[in-house]
Amino acid sequence: MSIKLQHLKKTYDNGEEVLTDINTVIEDGQFYVLVGASGSGKSTILNAVAGFIPVTEGQILIGDKDVTNLPPKDRNLAMVFQNYALMPNLTVAENIVFGLKARHVDKNIQQERLAEVLDAVHLTEYQHKRPTNLSGGQRQRVSLARALVSDAKVVLMDEPLSNLDAKLRAEMRREIRSLQQALGLTVIYVTHDQTEAMTMGDKVMLLNQGKIEQIGAPLDLYNHPVNTFVADFFGSPAINLLDATIANSKLTLGNGHSFKFNQTLEGPVKVGIRPENVHIYPGGSMNGKVTFVEPLGDGTNLAVDIGAGQLMRMKVSEQLLLNVGDDVRFDVVLDQMMLFDAKTEQLLSVGQAENIAV
Repeated sequence: MSIKLQHLKKTYDNGEEVLTDINTVIEDGQFYVLVGASGSGKSTILNAVAGFIPVTEGQILIGDKDVTNLPPKDRNLAMVFQNYALMPNLTVAENIVFGLKARHVDKNIQQERLAEVLDAVHLTEYQHKRPTNLSGGQRQRVSLARALVSDAKVVLMDEPLSNLDAKLRAEMRREIRSLQQALGLTVIYVTHDQTEAMTMGDKVMLLNQGKIEQIGAPLDLYNHPVNTFVADFFGSPAINLLDATIANSKLTLGNGHSFKFNQTLEGPVKVGIRPENVHIYPGGSMNGKVTFVEPLGDGTNLAVDIGAGQLMRMKVSEQLLLNVGDDVRFDVVLDQMMLFDAKTEQLLSVGQAENIAV
């Protein structure tokens, strides 16, 4: 079931505009992620699609049906919430079929669907337990099963994994994605977590203060961000954004280090370099002093002072025996270097500098 959001706008009575001209198409069977910081508008969009809040302007279409003014019960949606929203006095099975029972679905059909979803979320052996006897991950699977049993083709998920520990979040990401693909569900998934957006989404909408910054496949947003906001949002450690100047076919960083540049751009720019695109080796053309070291076991994160008040964050896949104050030499992968306009912060180009210092 596809969903279209056309020119959505939401303004509260006090005049605060929390959504501005939201337009997108969510294809049938797509896992669509709304991501952004708190207050960016992602949950407002989800609640508008669900029918929990009215929009000030615009249309919401599910399939070919305009549901903008329909109540939630008439939109044929299912929801999975952050806080599970389970009834502690009911068993797992009773929680899952509660909605079917309220709609007076035949008992045989209730039991058939119950058996199917219990198997899908690996909870068959827990069906007679109460939520208080389950782990956080198991409770979230009950919440997911309750959404799946409704037979709705659109499922809305509002930060469903934020209460889980890191290891369990990773497991649940895989489980939810696998179920969504197996059942062919259309999912709108709200999160503030860039990792969830990158690993789960077919398409991602990044929001900032009620406006769309960029929509695209996760790797498109990572490799070709439209501006510095998008570039800085994705990636850990965050992208290096360094002040630089282009003149006479040279790209010069604040510390005086220059590269040949292949375009006719002139003037101040911001240079974007992902930490994983910085390689340490003795013959590197750049150098600096280590100011921070974070050993990770399977790699090392570090920061290097390259002069002129600029730091270069690096993410390497080896264990490095470095200490604060050590000198290091390095180079950057220039065909991945991004250039942004210094004033507008919009992307100008990717990979136009030559890997030859001049």
